[in-house]
Amino acid sequence: MQNLRRRKPDRPDEVTRAEKSRGERKDNDGEDGGKKKGNGKRWSCIDNCCWLIGLICSIWWLLLFLYKAMPSSLPQYVTEAITGPLPDPPGEKLRKEGLNAKHPVIFVPGIVTAGLELWEGKPCAEDLFRKRLWGGTFGEVYKRPLCWVEHMSLNNETGLDPIGIRVRSVPGLVAADYFAPGYFVWAVLIANLARIGYEEKNMHMASYDWRLSFQHTEVRDHTLSRIKSTIELMVATNGGKKAVIVPHSMGVLYFLHFMKWVEAPAPMGGGGGSDWCAKHIKAVMNIGGPFLGVPKAVPGLLSAEARDIAVARAIAPGVLNNDIFHLQTLQHVMRMTRTWDATMSMIPKGGNSIWGDLDWSPEEGYSPSKKKKDENLTTSGNNEVGPEDPKRKKVNYGRMISFGNDVAEASQSDIKRIDFRGAVKGSNVANTSCRDVWTEYHDMGVGGVKAVADYKAYTADDVLDLLHFVAPKMMARGDAQFSYGIADDLNDPKYQHYKYWSNPLETKLPDAPEMEIFSLYGVGIPTERAYVYRVTPYADCSIPFQINISANVDEEGSCLRDGVFLVDGDETVPVLSSGYMCAKGWRGKTKYNPSGIQTYIREYDHAPPANFLEGRGTQSGAHVDIMGNFALIEDVMRVAAGQTGKDLGGDRVYSDIFKWAEKINLKL
Repeated sequence: MQNLRRRKPDRPDEVTRAEKSRGERKDNDGEDGGKKKGNGKRWSCIDNCCWLIGLICSIWWLLLFLYKAMPSSLPQYVTEAITGPLPDPPGEKLRKEGLNAKHPVIFVPGIVTAGLELWEGKPCAEDLFRKRLWGGTFGEVYKRPLCWVEHMSLNNETGLDPIGIRVRSVPGLVAADYFAPGYFVWAVLIANLARIGYEEKNMHMASYDWRLSFQHTEVRDHTLSRIKSTIELMVATNGGKKAVIVPHSMGVLYFLHFMKWVEAPAPMGGGGGSDWCAKHIKAVMNIGGPFLGVPKAVPGLLSAEARDIAVARAIAPGVLNNDIFHLQTLQHVMRMTRTWDATMSMIPKGGNSIWGDLDWSPEEGYSPSKKKKDENLTTSGNNEVGPEDPKRKKVNYGRMISFGNDVAEASQSDIKRIDFRGAVKGSNVANTSCRDVWTEYHDMGVGGVKAVADYKAYTADDVLDLLHFVAPKMMARGDAQFSYGIADDLNDPKYQHYKYWSNPLETKLPDAPEMEIFSLYGVGIPTERAYVYRVTPYADCSIPFQINISANVDEEGSCLRDGVFLVDGDETVPVLSSGYMCAKGWRGKTKYNPSGIQTYIREYDHAPPANFLEGRGTQSGAHVDIMGNFALIEDVMRVAAGQTGKDLGGDRVYSDIFKWAEKINLKL
C-alpha cells in the first residue's frame, strides 16, 4: 500500500508524469491550443460567465412564460385593483369616436431595431440560412460569438458586403414589431392602428439594412427605389390619399435623405421630380429624431461605450475588459461597429454653432430637478429667454469630451492644450497579435494616445478632427457618405451631392407647402451630452480611452453622473437635437424650408410605469419605450385618420427648447 501512494516531489518544480499529462490535456482544451498560460483559470471565468448568461436567459424565459400563461385579463385586473380603471387603448378610443383608416402609413425603423437575416455565409454559419442574426433571441451571439461578429461586420474598405457574406434586412411588419421576444418596438402602434381598420394593404414597414450608409442601401439593395414604389402604389390603391410617414430614431435621418433622393435626377437620385413629395406625402411624423446628431455617438465610436457600458464595466470589469469567450469583448464590438457606416450619420452636426464651445452652450443653466412648465403656457409664442440661476454651478456642455473632471470644470484660460492634429503617432502600444481586435488604435501607439489626452478638451468641431485622428480609415468612408457642417449658400451645386442629404443644416426641405412635419419626442429623462474621459491603464490589446465613471458631483440636481454630463432628453437624444429644426430651423419660411411647410413639436413628459404589470408603461418618454406611449400613438393615429397638427392643438412643449433655440445664432 505504501508503494501505491502518490510520491511527493523532491523539488518544488518536480512534476509527476501523470500531473504533467493532466496539465497538457488542460492546456489543449482551450482555443489557443496551449499557447497561452492560465487556461484553467480563464476557463473557470468563461464557465462562470456562461452559467450567468444561462441563468439570466432562463429567468427571462420563465418570467415570459408565466406572464403569457396567465389569463389575459389577470394583469389588467391586478393593475386596476392598484391604480383604478385603465384608459382605453388609443385604437379603441378613436374607434368609438368614429375615426377610420384613411391615409396609408409607412413606418421607417431606426438603427438596430429592425431584424437582419443571413442569406450567404461562411462554413461556421452554414445552418443559419435565412435565420436572424440580429433581433429575435440573439442565440448565435453566445453560441458562436466570433462567427456572429464576422457575419455582422461589413467590409472595412468599401462599407459593403465582405466576400462570401450576405446579410439582409427582414421584410414586412415583422421586421421591427418586436426587437426580441416580449420587447416591442412598433407592435403596439401597429395593433392600435389595426383597431381602426389598418392592415398590410395600407400599412408598410420600410425595413432596410441599418448598418449601411443611406446611399449604399440603394446601391446594394435598391431600398430607396422600393420605398418610392411602395409609397406610389399605396397612394394609388388608397384612392389617391397621400401617405403619412412615421420614422423613428435614425430612420428620421434616413427618410430625410430619401426626400432629397426621390426628387433628385437619376442616376444619383430617384428621378421623381421636385413635386414628388407634394404629391405623395401628407405628413412626416418623426419620433425621437436625432436631426442634429447625438453626443452618445462620439463615445460609441471613440471607445465603444456610453454611460451604461462604462458603468457595467466598472461593476464587472472581468466581463467587458477580459478575454470572454476567447475574445476581447469591447474591442471586437468596436471592430464590428466601426464597419457600420450608418453610425457616422449620428455624429453631432453643426459644430460649435449648435453644440457650444469651451465656455458656452445653449443648455447652460439647465437643472434636472427643475419643475416642469404648464403645457398650456409653453407654446411656440412663448420664447422669452429667462435669467439663469446665479447660484448654480456652470456646466460646460460645449466641452463634449474632457480628459479629467478638473478640465471639464476649469475656466478656458486655465486649460493648456497641445494640438494633436499634427502629432506623430509613436511606437505601438499593442503587440501585433492584437491586430484583429485593436482596430485603428493599433497604429496610434503611445505617442498618438498621449497627444489625444494632452489636448484636454474637445468641442463638437474638435470631435470631428479627433475621430479623423484615431480612426482615419473609418472617417474616410464617412466623409464620402455624410457631412456635418452648416451651409452658407444652399444654392451652391455641391449640395446636390447625396452626402449632404441627411444633414438638415445643409439641405432644403421639399417644395410641399401643404405637407406637415412633426417632431415627436420624450422629455424629462437625463440624457448624455458630454463626457469626462481618462487614459486607460491597460496596454495589451485594450482601447486606450475610457469614460471615467469616478467623476461625480454628489449634489442634489447635479448634471454629472458616472463621468457623463446630462441634459434634458429621451435618454438617447437631447432635446436640442430632436427639437431645434421644428422649433426654429424650419419654423416658417427659412432657407432650410423655402416653401414654409408647417412644423409642430409634440413633447411627451416621461412618467415611469406605476407597477411591473404595466410593463414599460403607457406614458414613457424613453427613446424606444415611447413607441408604446398612448398619447403619442393617439397623435399619430389622428393624423393618419385625416386630422392636422392644428387639430391636435399645435405645439405641446414641456422643455426649454424654444429658449435654447433662440440662443443659437444661425442665419435663417
